[in-house]
Order: sequence, then structure tokens, then C-alpha cells
Amino acid sequence: MLAERGIAVSYETVRRLVNHFGPLIAADLRKRRPKPHTTWHLDEVYLKIDGRHVYLWRAVDAEGEVLDVLVQSKRNKQAALKLMRKLLRKYRFVPETFITGDLRSYGAAARDLGIELRHRTGRWRNNRAENSHQPTRRRECKMQRFKSAGSAQRFLSTHAAVYNTFNVQRHLTTASTRRTFRAAAMNTWRTAVAAA
Repeated sequence: MLAERGIAVSYETVRRLVNHFGPLIAADLRKRRPKPHTTWHLDEVYLKIDGRHVYLWRAVDAEGEVLDVLVQSKRNKQAALKLMRKLLRKYRFVPETFITGDLRSYGAAARDLGIELRHRTGRWRNNRAENSHQPTRRRECKMQRFKSAGSAQRFLSTHAAVYNTFNVQRHLTTASTRRTFRAAAMNTWRTAVAAA
């Protein structure tokens, strides 16, 4: 659209605009989100950044809303504890249940926080979080991988806020209801972009 109007914009200009305005817009979108569901799904997946394996820790609620993402170099109890503390501090309530994979670090972290009775594991119970990684994998391929852990963290945090705004469960709604949700999401987006 810009080229059609005779405006030439480089990739560097777009990157700088995203780095400057992206976090502001994402923070505004997060403020407008309702309180998340009381069932949380936590999962981790590895990414290859600059030839090294790092782990992307992700928390999703029962409705598929991305609660938070965290890029860390370890896959141990301290990393799980950092994610859980960040979530509890951010949302200011303890979920009724949180479901994880079979990684034992989650159980140890939950014991340290005193919420081990709310912790559930299971073979297919955590599919909500597993499926939540798919857009990140697609985005990673399009971007030809992430260049650093910091840039991955910034991008994925911003992307999660935008994704939550526009994600509508198509199979649960009629076409007219979906259009209504889409219009509400666009109004929220316009308000957040105007505030930034």
C-alpha cells in the first residue's frame, strides 16, 4: 500500500517503528483484556537462537489466551519458578488449576510456592499450551529465525497481546457473531494505536 502511494520504507524503518511503538501498543491492549480464565496451561519449547538452544516458556489460559511468554536459557526449577512468579505477580490471583507437561521442574516450583495441590499433569491434558506454540513456529520460519533472546522476548510478548485481541474461536460462533467480535477487536486496536 505504501509503494502504491510512492512511499519507500525499508525493513530497518519498520523494525525501529515496531521496537518503539510495539511495547506501548501491547501494554495498552493487555490493560483492556478481561481477567483470564482460572485454569492455566504451562509449557516450554526450545528455540534455536544464534546456534544455541533456548527455551520459550508459555502460559495459556483455558480459552487459548496467551498469558505470558518468557525466553530463558535453562529448563529447570528456577526457570519454572520465574515463570510462575511472573504470572502470579502479573495477574494477582492463584488459578484454580494449572496444567503442565511431565517436566518435574513444574512440580518442584509449585511446591516452593505452596500451590502444589492445584497442579495437574497428564499426557494430553496440556494440548492447549502445545497448540499455542504453533503460531510462534510459523512466525519463526517467516522471520528466518530470531537473532537474539532479547529480540525474541520483545517480539513474542508484543505478538501475544495482538494475537489475544484478534483471536476468535471460529468454531464456537456464528458468522454474524464473529463479525461483531472482529469489529470490537478492531475498535480496541484503533484505540490502543491512537494512545501510543
